[in-house]
Amino acid sequence: MANPSEPPKLISRMDGLYDVLARICNILAGMALIAMTLMFAWLVFGRYVLNDTPTWVEQVSHLLLMVIAFLGAAVGVRQDTHLSVVIFRSAVPSWLRTVCVFITDILMASFGGLMFWYGLELTQFKWKTLIPLIQVPEGLRSLPLTICGALVFLFSVGHLIRLLSGKDERKDSIE
Repeated sequence: MANPSEPPKLISRMDGLYDVLARICNILAGMALIAMTLMFAWLVFGRYVLNDTPTWVEQVSHLLLMVIAFLGAAVGVRQDTHLSVVIFRSAVPSWLRTVCVFITDILMASFGGLMFWYGLELTQFKWKTLIPLIQVPEGLRSLPLTICGALVFLFSVGHLIRLLSGKDERKDSIE
């Protein structure tokens, strides 16, 4: 007989997959941050020591900044560490807090879906244009937005599944 305190297999598998996705996002964002730091060190060295400024650094750093920001935001949704105002939810009864969390998750899933949909359109639209100086598709700038939208949607739906199954463990949802 299954332990009632254990989440169902579907939720366990979903959590395992989402944890792996969040870990990959963290690793990629961390690598992008390290690469950007090294590039700016090269920029400063080139400008002041070699008197030859590498012009590609600015364009590549814009791409890396998109990776850092959007993958980090998706992980924030997964780990429930994104920016939120919980003063109202903390001041209301438990049942109303659950309703607020449910509405928030629905809104976040909708927002993620829209980010994915319109990010995909933007990525496809810009893919044939090249970024000056580095000659890679312009669509790479919006690809992290698209990926983030898909992840925000998935992570929010995961929160909804946990909430509706009574297995939500977020600290500010149901106490």
